[in-house]
Amino acid sequence: MPTSPHTALPNARVITLGGGCFWCTEAVFVRVQGVFDVESGYCNGHVLNPTYPQVCEGTTGHNEVVRLVYDPSAIDLRALLEIFFVIHDPTTLNRQGNDAGTQYRSGIYLSDPADRVVAQQVLDEVNASLGGQVVTELHMLSNYSAAEAYHQDYFQNHPDQAYCAYVVTPKVQKFLKTFADRVRRD
Repeated sequence: MPTSPHTALPNARVITLGGGCFWCTEAVFVRVQGVFDVESGYCNGHVLNPTYPQVCEGTTGHNEVVRLVYDPSAIDLRALLEIFFVIHDPTTLNRQGNDAGTQYRSGIYLSDPADRVVAQQVLDEVNASLGGQVVTELHMLSNYSAAEAYHQDYFQNHPDQAYCAYVVTPKVQKFLKTFADRVRRD
């Protein structure tokens, strides 16, 4: 689990999501009510503790992801996955916008096998609504490591950087408009 005072909460749950560049996904989920901690990282590849340049080469098998620690009494897994499927395109294989490569694939990575039922149900519903075009993978989390410190809170620290302004900001705005009832108030 990510290092966070909230992981000590007895009811804290963890889910890891890959929806393209982790800067975009992190920027949305830090704003979600009930999510205590969001950490950008890499998972489900074959190299231990890869670096960002290694992951970008596309040879490690890793995906850029965010690991969420959340309170299921404030937001459940279904609601988190509904947000996830709205803020990225789950129908493009190994691509989100101009970001292309296996490290940008759509994925749900489970820390608890009990979450598979809900995750599969939501995935099936989204796939049906999008005409069977969803390419999101669903696997148990493996070989997770946190991304380098400069990737953490990237959008918050660099909102005027070109990628953030033109790619991340629209995703955050879409979340704020579509899920106004899920926005953190603290």
